[in-house]
Amino acid sequence: MMEDRSRLCSVWVGSETGILKGISLYHKQAFNFCNTTHLSRDQEVRALCWGDPAETELLVGSVDGTVKTFSTEKGAFTETRRCGDPADGCFTGLAVLSDSALVTCGECGTLRVWRDESSEPVTELDAGKNVCRMRQNPVDRQKVATGGKDNGLKIWDLEKPEKPVFFAKNLRDDWLDLRRPHWVRDMAFIPDSDKVVTCTGHHQVHVYDPSSPQRRPVLEAEYGEYPLTALSLSAAGNTVVVGNTHGQIAMLDLRKGLVRGCLKGLAGGVRGLQCHPSQPLVASCGLDRFLRIHSLEDRKLQHKVYLKSRLNCILLASQDLEAGVGAAEQASQEVKEEDDDLWDTMEHVQDVEKRKAKEEEEPQKKSKKKRKKGQD
Repeated sequence: MMEDRSRLCSVWVGSETGILKGISLYHKQAFNFCNTTHLSRDQEVRALCWGDPAETELLVGSVDGTVKTFSTEKGAFTETRRCGDPADGCFTGLAVLSDSALVTCGECGTLRVWRDESSEPVTELDAGKNVCRMRQNPVDRQKVATGGKDNGLKIWDLEKPEKPVFFAKNLRDDWLDLRRPHWVRDMAFIPDSDKVVTCTGHHQVHVYDPSSPQRRPVLEAEYGEYPLTALSLSAAGNTVVVGNTHGQIAMLDLRKGLVRGCLKGLAGGVRGLQCHPSQPLVASCGLDRFLRIHSLEDRKLQHKVYLKSRLNCILLASQDLEAGVGAAEQASQEVKEEDDDLWDTMEHVQDVEKRKAKEEEEPQKKSKKKRKKGQD
């Protein structure tokens, strides 16, 4: 039954309570996948990523430094491995290389590469202190980007981990000649280019171009007055969606740096954002315990699901809605067939009543026969 439920899910969310939640938008249902008898804050989910291209394995990074492997086909956790120490801080990112190696990064800035065969990392580098996010280049999977508080954007080639292939230069001083500090909260690689877009805790959006000699942003934009916490690129790649600590989400045009529109309905800080890779949809979650799906075309709310816990991260399946509906119908049909078999093996109420009536009539007939024999 659990494997059927996991196959229905197209959205996965990690919560503060350590529960991995799967959501079926087609059936409008949410399922919890965890051992609820041993829940603790040490199992808080801070990072999610797919473990294979077929999206049959889900990697879950917890606060206690463990990475669990969840099978979407079996509907259960199949493996747990320790990939860090709680003293290193929470996971700020997980990634999988083309050779199935696991990449982890903690808040302390230690970035490690793990192989299946060894319990020790094969590669370890220092990305600086107070790292807030680590992201992988979806095209060149050997490259990752890191950044944090007073820790500018850095791009690393894991095949040459001695030094970063790009590191951002400090921003120009403001009009009072005061230093403008770095505070990178999230980043993403812009497709079909070498550019990287970042959002900061000073409500700024920056675009860097490592192919140019300039190490400062080639585009600067601002949104709102509160720290930005998460971003995601649309499927087209020319629009970035950002969210802040006050539950405000906006779409910015990366060509001109202008706000194209805002998404409404949130009541708490945004912690997770992801645009669908092929459809004009964006999913968001955060402190208000709701999962929301908005359309990027008309900016209307498509789905809203209450998940009972404060949410940290989100992961979407790459399948489109039609494929998701087909899989959901297939899985629901399997569940229905199992239920039908169960009902077929049960006795009908009418049959039970008839059998009871016969059982009651038999003693009466026997007593009548005995009376007749006695009279004779």
